[in-house]
Amino acid sequence: MTSNLLFMNAAAGQKERGRLLTGAAYAALFLLGAVEGLIGSFQYSRAAPAAAIGFGVLLLATGLFGGWAMRSISGALAPGVGWILASFILSMPVSGGSVIIANTAAGKWYLYGGTAAAVAAVLVLFVTSVHGTGARRR
Repeated sequence: MTSNLLFMNAAAGQKERGRLLTGAAYAALFLLGAVEGLIGSFQYSRAAPAAAIGFGVLLLATGLFGGWAMRSISGALAPGVGWILASFILSMPVSGGSVIIANTAAGKWYLYGGTAAAVAAVLVLFVTSVHGTGARRR
């Protein structure tokens, strides 16, 4: 009887550790997207618009890899949300009137292209999971 109880407690502990590890992985993907947004917001105009497009492609790859690694659409959504929060917060003007992401062609490519890349990663994983070949295959 007590060995059965110990086994149940060990199984519950394993399940709790698995949830903690999964939560940490999603948090890491979110932070990776936020860091990409932070770096991209300051560097998108270095080789305009190629750098802005490159940051979008990097975000698309991060979302696809995150969804594949987590075997869920949420794995693609987490870096996209982190990137959108970081980039759009940094694109807002401050009280002094200065902005980090300017209303230029490169700035538009960066913001709109990155948003499209985040949405595309989620849509690709959604479509492949609906057809049974992607993230949620069981």
